[in-house]
Amino acid sequence: MISLKGLSAFPITPSNRDGQVDTGALRALLEPLIAAKVDSIGLLGSTGSYPYFSREERLRAVQAATALADGRTPILVGIGALRTDEAVRLAQDARDAGAAAGLLAAVSYTPLTDDEVFEHFQTVARESRLPICIYDNPGTTHFRFTPALIGRLGRVEGIVAVKSPALDAANLAGHLRELRAVVPGGVALGYSADWNCTEALLAGGDTWYSVLAGIFPRICLDIIRAVRSGDAARARQLDARLLPMWELFKAYSGLRVVYALANLRGICTAEPPRPILSLPADAQRRVQETVAALEID
Repeated sequence: MISLKGLSAFPITPSNRDGQVDTGALRALLEPLIAAKVDSIGLLGSTGSYPYFSREERLRAVQAATALADGRTPILVGIGALRTDEAVRLAQDARDAGAAAGLLAAVSYTPLTDDEVFEHFQTVARESRLPICIYDNPGTTHFRFTPALIGRLGRVEGIVAVKSPALDAANLAGHLRELRAVVPGGVALGYSADWNCTEALLAGGDTWYSVLAGIFPRICLDIIRAVRSGDAARARQLDARLLPMWELFKAYSGLRVVYALANLRGICTAEPPRPILSLPADAQRRVQETVAALEID
């Protein structure tokens, strides 16, 4: 069974305006992540725009990623869908293509109850036989997982990890204690929202699910290594260095900023899926100036 711990890097999914994945550009984005030896790659997460792609295109992306990784780096794949049967098929596709685990959000149009979400996750885990990471992303799904629901799901066979939005530093330790109290010891507890994740790791979180690592993996790995070695001061120093980047993420969203970064760095030429628009020229200049001042690679 996969253990989702450490740094999970979340890249964009380059495509054309018809929603066809540019697998060459995707490989160009993934190669540096594999070379840097991130602990896993979060393909087709929110940064990877999973809801905007057809089943066929999602499968093409997974196949390209797993072929490139060739067993060196576990691939965690977004499998969220409105319908349970569709999420099952997406999970089965990911499993058959060689993905290590599925990242499942409570995607909805009609607001869901806890019992409905429990049944959805239990069904996908059972029928796909793909290890599942719970994706708590209320900013996009408008559903928030309570510790009680996570505790119920943590005992479902095949649920191996939880990806929660990182709270502010004052509340992180308490949130982590709540989850640790209700899930089995083998379930990895990780966080997203990059600007709070150093503190989440220092509080005892297992995993950093990182947007920035999808384009700049090395400095994120440096933070992970500092935390693992017990050097909290070094981890916080590196995090503080990234404050201008976190301000960009908060102002424009990590998704839009990373598209700008991928284009500015010449990794690929890509636009976000419509109706999302690329950053306007003044914002792109701010991104360019910020990266130049940070001097990160």
